[in-house]
Amino acid sequence: MNYQWYPGHMTKAKRMMQENIKLIDLVIELVDGRAPLSSRNPDMDELSKNKSRVILLNKADLADPEYNREWTEYFKKKDFHVLEINARSGAGMKAIQGIVQEACREKLERNRRRGILNRPVRAMVVGIPNVGKSTFINSFAGKACTRTGNKPGVTKGKQWIRLNRELELLDTPGILWPRFEDQQIGMRLAFIGSINDDILLVDELVLELIDFLQEHYPGTLEKRYGLERAEGHAPELLKRICESRHCYKKGEEPDLYRAASMVVDDFRSGKLGRITLEFPENIRD
Repeated sequence: MNYQWYPGHMTKAKRMMQENIKLIDLVIELVDGRAPLSSRNPDMDELSKNKSRVILLNKADLADPEYNREWTEYFKKKDFHVLEINARSGAGMKAIQGIVQEACREKLERNRRRGILNRPVRAMVVGIPNVGKSTFINSFAGKACTRTGNKPGVTKGKQWIRLNRELELLDTPGILWPRFEDQQIGMRLAFIGSINDDILLVDELVLELIDFLQEHYPGTLEKRYGLERAEGHAPELLKRICESRHCYKKGEEPDLYRAASMVVDDFRSGKLGRITLEFPENIRD
């Protein structure tokens, strides 16, 4: 399956971000903790050049804690300020104000020397679709400032949000990039819900997910779906999950699509456990 999704509004959104970057002191980039590198738009490094940078590993509660630590160290070595958070539950959110001040320390000291004392830090919040930007902003602000949803593409335009005397946020739409050179990246983004499900073949996608789980998280399928021994090829295992969860069409025919959707949803919601899809030791800089 070819993974690609770049609707027209993303081109307009990227242009808007390029126009507004000159107003910004800091770029806060949200990534999905389960796929921290794949969920980074490579265009952000060029766009954010010469700006202070913070990376928030969102949905860290859904990712393998061992790899959360490794990814945190990976980005710190590249001079990012990094924090693990769960925007939905609020975990890690109290530390953000401090990390913003630390990231902008030189800028704030320059302002003080010039006698500029009350100017808030202006931060642009960026990230690909469905990494949780709007949930993060609402949680950080303590009120509903933006629309949220569990589908990509909810935020379509920019929005300035004054959080307090020290910080203003510019919310931006989630944007991907025009072409995934590595289809493994596209596959991981499909797993985490950053590509519109309407264009995916879920019954094919789940076979890739089952293969990944069998290789890196053995025992996951047995535990969740009550399988005695989860052996064999992915299509066979999907059929066994079908039988275990009584996913049938009329006439006792296995409903493979329903079972596939269930497995993907269980992964996305964390019901399969804390799973990371890519690992720092496999990255070549």
